[in-house]
Amino acid sequence: MEITAEHNNRIAKMIFATVYPLYITKIEKKARLKKELDQVIEWLTGFDDNDIQELISEKATFETFFNKAKLNPNAELITGVICGYRIEEIDNPLTKQVRYLDKLVDELAKGRSMEKILRG
Repeated sequence: MEITAEHNNRIAKMIFATVYPLYITKIEKKARLKKELDQVIEWLTGFDDNDIQELISEKATFETFFNKAKLNPNAELITGVICGYRIEEIDNPLTKQVRYLDKLVDELAKGRSMEKILRG
């Protein structure tokens, strides 16, 4: 699938506070915990629980979310297909970062061990 400028713009403008509850629902259906989700987000972005809540309160877009993040240097180890897109082929840095997060949430929901998810 080809990623268009419109697609990248739509992702940039998505509100993290809208997506976060969907992540929680997805992982809880598979008997994973919110604290595990928060651990994954912290590993990827450096955001602790307070930071996450502040970003939710601010209704931060993914663009703002990732501009404030300190991306884990091992994030480049996140590869594979998510939402029909091969992560390592995504050129737009923000879209790639959002897909990193999507992939980690997907791995969590699929029951992968935290050690593997956090590329440890």
